[in-house]
Amino acid sequence: MTYVIAQPCVDVKDLACIDECPVDCIYVGERMLYIQPDECVDCGACEPVCPVEAIFYEDDLPEKWKDYYTANVEFFSELGSPGGAAKVGDLHRDHPLIAALPAQA
Repeated sequence: MTYVIAQPCVDVKDLACIDECPVDCIYVGERMLYIQPDECVDCGACEPVCPVEAIFYEDDLPEKWKDYYTANVEFFSELGSPGGAAKVGDLHRDHPLIAALPAQA
């Protein structure tokens, strides 16, 4: 199991969760942040600091955002598990689900 970042993060990208993550598993995409599921240790430190309540434990992900679990996992299909977001910096791409969304207010 892992934590998942969902729709409320799109076009917001507040970085408070990154500052709290003890294992550096939250990566910066073009329009939102993504949690690398193999690197996440399920500590939950990121969830309470998210100002838009976009982070959910996988089992608690609202039904309307279930596709965000797949988007978070598939985002890393080419990148794999690099061992920390700081090593790779911002990734100037998004999963196709996120890239296709209209701009969020």
